[in-house]
Amino acid sequence: MALHYVNPAVAQNTEDKTLTTRVIIVRHGQSSYNIEGRIQGRCDNSVLTEKGRADASKVGAALKSLSFDAIYCSPLQRAKSTAQIIASCLEASPEVRVLDNLREIDLPLWEEMLRDEVKEKFAADYRCWKERPDEFHMLVPEPEGNREHYPVLALYEQAKKFWQEVLPRHQGKTIMVVAHNGINRCLLASAVEIPPAYYHSLQQSNCGISVLNFAGDLGEAVQLESMNLTSHMGESFPKPREGHRGCRLLLVRHGETQWNREKRFQGWNDIPLNETGRQQSQKAGEFLKDVKIDFAFSSPMLRPKETAEIILRCLSGSAISASPEGRHRKHHPHLQLQLSEGLREISHGLWEGKLEAEIQKGFPGQLEQWKTAPATVQMPEGENLQQVWERGMAAWNEVVKSAPPNSIGLVVAHDAIDKAVLCQLFGLYPEHFWKFKQGNCAVTVIDYPKGLEGKPVLEAHNITTHISGSILDQTAAGAL
Repeated sequence: MALHYVNPAVAQNTEDKTLTTRVIIVRHGQSSYNIEGRIQGRCDNSVLTEKGRADASKVGAALKSLSFDAIYCSPLQRAKSTAQIIASCLEASPEVRVLDNLREIDLPLWEEMLRDEVKEKFAADYRCWKERPDEFHMLVPEPEGNREHYPVLALYEQAKKFWQEVLPRHQGKTIMVVAHNGINRCLLASAVEIPPAYYHSLQQSNCGISVLNFAGDLGEAVQLESMNLTSHMGESFPKPREGHRGCRLLLVRHGETQWNREKRFQGWNDIPLNETGRQQSQKAGEFLKDVKIDFAFSSPMLRPKETAEIILRCLSGSAISASPEGRHRKHHPHLQLQLSEGLREISHGLWEGKLEAEIQKGFPGQLEQWKTAPATVQMPEGENLQQVWERGMAAWNEVVKSAPPNSIGLVVAHDAIDKAVLCQLFGLYPEHFWKFKQGNCAVTVIDYPKGLEGKPVLEAHNITTHISGSILDQTAAGAL
């Protein structure tokens, strides 16, 4: 798919008008040590493969029309070469700047070892590294004695220092960062406040693209617009990790409605898709047509149910009907669309059907409170986020528990429910509600590599390239 760039103003919506600083984060291309299965860390002997160089050019093509105020990269050659290739593809490129705070994670006792050797020689440490990365530490020999080194915690602090140094320089601008798997994870996590314990829960593929939008400096409003986009390399989303044995869930927000377009609060009002929403759903179905979906869940409301039905028609070529019991007629015999009440959108109560200006007039101060401190808002005659948190996660957990091993499921729901689930999966709370963007018919990929026993992995977030052909989310998200 050819990707293109459209003016950022087109992509603005109700919830991100103040998020004027955009950061595009790219992991370096495939390297020689990636192929060999070696731990790279901060060693600089790993170089880009031919595929790595070709993929870097594809990133450049996807970003070529975007105007960058600055491009920053790690001093390690695999990242620096990637940044230089990308810059050479841009229509206008600033000089690539090298920053030490973009170096990869420091694993001095493991660098250049094969991963299998590390697993065998440092079995207990490797298990801690994978299961409790925030607790993992090394005793590094130094002339004055052993130094206790916590690689993930140190990298998390390094990422914060990068943001503190760089964001004030580029307010209201767009910049690019080209670095590594580990530091990119920490840049994303530290920005949206995902704890270091979830270090392995954010996937960063070679030449994957992520987008963060900031209102100002670190600690001010920020939103993860998208993460680990790979469509520009001909891969819809990443393959499951080696040894994956749990389920993969494809979380999709419903297509556009007329009330989305008008920025009118919907909540429990059962508004159907508009024509744009139906077209978006068709595109989502085409995007997923080669994926073997084993089961499907939807909110019972019209907009997500119709979205799910259109997607499933693309997959099966048959008419889909749905019932609360999950029974249906005249469709793929191995696929059921099951309806879950817990996936229903947040109830906005007396706000429903109203525009922002009407809410501001009728409920002074509450709309601003919703935008800046959502966890403190009780919707008049509606719900609060804690209620949405509890029922949304209960419904999600039921989906996960019912999923067979190595299965792929489709879950179609709403903006607030999607945000609530994502926040809880990655250690965040109702006050972090706005951290994750969810575009109409966006696809988010969540894996359970070890089933229910392990942490989920966010493989890709808010993919909308199938909707607009751009890496930027241009859907008219409007009100919830």
